Amino acid sequence: MAEHRSMQRAALLDAARTLLSEGGTDALTFPALAERTGLARSSVYEYFRSRAAVVEELCEVDFPVWAAEVAAAMAAADGPGDQVEAYVRKQLELVDDRRHRAVVAISASELDAGAREKIRAAHGGLVSMIVDALTGLGHAEPRLAAMLVQGVVDAAVRRIELGAAEEPGVVAEAAVSMVLRGVRG
Repeated sequence: MAEHRSMQRAALLDAARTLLSEGGTDALTFPALAERTGLARSSVYEYFRSRAAVVEELCEVDFPVWAAEVAAAMAAADGPGDQVEAYVRKQLELVDDRRHRAVVAISASELDAGAREKIRAAHGGLVSMIVDALTGLGHAEPRLAAMLVQGVVDAAVRRIELGAAEEPGVVAEAAVSMVLRGVRG
């Protein structure tokens, strides 16, 4: 029974990712989740009490996986400058990943305080990954620089997602160049 519930919950989260990545937060409804999973709408409420609860669990499940991919890319890099570059590039590579699209859709929505706090905490963990690399580059304010680097990444993500005139690779190169010039001073 527990395994069945776990599989149903995973199917609901997978359906939520798909709905969010295809249609944004407006697409994430309990009737849509029920339709995607073949469950009765009332059964969805047995797993999640609200849309916010779905969002919170997606953040708990998906953000660490995404962050681990960024951390692995940084760990494979040689030296702090390459780590900063890997941090930016990996996040921009993940733009096409539906877990990322779901997290971005979630971040753009109006959520309850608990869900917003989970997203903030997860994002803070991601930003803290780069502080050591910035310290290694001799940056005087590595925490501030990390927040600014993430701001460039976030802007590049939005540019890519909007289907800007530039190709995603052009946006990524511009973001990497801007960040590296900025952190190296």
